[in-house]
Amino acid sequence: MGDWRVPGYTELRVLGEGAQGRVVLARHDATGRPAAIKYLSASLTRDAEFRDRFRGEAELLGRLRNPFVAQLFGLVETPDGAAIVMEAVDGAPLKSVLAERGPLAPEAALALLKGSLLGLAAAHGLGIVHRDYKPANVIVRGDGLSKLIDFGIAVDAGASGRSGTPVYMAPEQWRNEPASPATDVYAAACVFFECVTGRRPYTAEDQAGLMGRHLTAPIPVADVPGPLRPLIERGLAKDPWERPMGAAAFVSELESVAAGAYGPDWEGRGVRTLAGTAAALSMLFPLTALGLGSGGASAGAAGAAGAAGSAGAAGSAGAAGAAGSGAAGTGGAGAAGAAGKGVIGTLGAKGAVAVAGGAAAVAVGGGAAVYVAVADQAPKAKPFVAQLAALSEPRQDLGGGKTFQAQGQVVRVTGGDAALNRKINQALRAPLEQRWAKTRNGLQSGGRGPYTDVVTPKILLRSDRLLSVWYTVELRGERGTGWDQSQAATVDLRTGASYKPLDLFRVPTEQGLKPLDGRVKAHQPGGVYCYSDQPRDGGFQPRGTDNPSAFVKSGEVTMALTPTGLRVAFYGSTLGYESACGLRDSVLPYAEVDDMLKPSLLKAVPYPSPKRS
Repeated sequence: MGDWRVPGYTELRVLGEGAQGRVVLARHDATGRPAAIKYLSASLTRDAEFRDRFRGEAELLGRLRNPFVAQLFGLVETPDGAAIVMEAVDGAPLKSVLAERGPLAPEAALALLKGSLLGLAAAHGLGIVHRDYKPANVIVRGDGLSKLIDFGIAVDAGASGRSGTPVYMAPEQWRNEPASPATDVYAAACVFFECVTGRRPYTAEDQAGLMGRHLTAPIPVADVPGPLRPLIERGLAKDPWERPMGAAAFVSELESVAAGAYGPDWEGRGVRTLAGTAAALSMLFPLTALGLGSGGASAGAAGAAGAAGSAGAAGSAGAAGAAGSGAAGTGGAGAAGAAGKGVIGTLGAKGAVAVAGGAAAVAVGGGAAVYVAVADQAPKAKPFVAQLAALSEPRQDLGGGKTFQAQGQVVRVTGGDAALNRKINQALRAPLEQRWAKTRNGLQSGGRGPYTDVVTPKILLRSDRLLSVWYTVELRGERGTGWDQSQAATVDLRTGASYKPLDLFRVPTEQGLKPLDGRVKAHQPGGVYCYSDQPRDGGFQPRGTDNPSAFVKSGEVTMALTPTGLRVAFYGSTLGYESACGLRDSVLPYAEVDDMLKPSLLKAVPYPSPKRS
């Protein structure tokens, strides 16, 4: 593409690059709205056939208006290049979610599949086949809903060709036969299998081997939970006529299986789980990372609001003004709406209704989105953005030829008042500072350097009031056991105050903490927490004096709030307990400890789900 850029937009960052070109996040200069711009590569620009196909992509997407599909704003074509301007979706790609978090719980996998299938159903209702459904093309937003993006090789039903991602291609694609909605069903079943098991249904060392497995290998239904096997068996059928005939039909089968296996409230639990999972990866959200979003919660409504006012006609050169006025279509919305009911279908419908008014926001509570019109309200203050920052402390001399240095990452916030930002960032770093001081003091009395303390953070919880971070640490160098003790920080974003473990409890006394003993041990193997270092009869014997409440009282504990419960890890270097105590941590569901925690903190955590307005 050289230096050519779509006029009227300022490029913010590159979102991805591939054989077809690159996708960038940009801001529309006139309105400030974010957009994703897909530039066709310079080599393909000179290919008349491929450029026609690229133009066809815009034409197909221009007919789609659906809350589960990223909206097309317009197509720009000049002698210098071509680009498609699309809705920028704030969220984490499913590919990243699976890579970072591993397999999803069945309800979460079902909820994610249903959301993206509703997007496919809208496309199928217009006769469009995606042909490249894969984890990288599904975005999980902060509200737990999913959105389908990139119809880069979509075709009208009946067209043939081997375009697609091999590990998710249906047998008919490998045979170069016409695509149909059942082709997308096959790919969706492949992705669903990966969500549940953490691996793809078929793998091989080369493309020929992969083709053979997709064409003839048995369907690996034994690898998934029993209740889900009918969905996998139907979705991965070799013959497209034996699969559900489209995404809407697959959604109907999914809802029946899910309700029968996991109860009528499976969707709510699934969406909440996805919201918590996405929140932990909010640093990957492109808009949130730049301070343009709110953790993905408002991305769907805000993007769709922009789409509602954008030019719907593809093929024009006016995409520079795509965020301006124009008639929004409704193609495909009915198909998706008819395909699914329940929580996800309702949320999607609410999103479509909310954006029809021209301006909307999304509040997130427990993973369920509540759309509220804000056209007449004053703009809200710019939200905090929590993100990872590089950590590389100066190397320190411990004496005796030993040195100590901390490296890795730390969580920092931006976006608020400068003075408050500094206070919050100091509170986020404080547990690490305390650890380093204690570690340096301990290393001076023994061992040999150099030592490096490697810090890996994870954002466990981010609400309008609280930010909770867990730091996994590893001391590298010649040392004994017991040095790798996780740290955590829970900070009030309004004041910058930090909550230490005792600050989390209503009654931080020995009597008030006593119920914690049984509740922690209930989540440990054998119902005990620590073990004697003297094995007996080939195993370790429990010691009755090892009670978690004693660790909390002494301060030798790490605690943090998560969307679902209280995460705890105990260690006891001064109490004489084994270091193995600190190698296990647990998440105690709020339902088990809400009577012990401060009510004001529980209100700031998105649990339990608030009543929908």
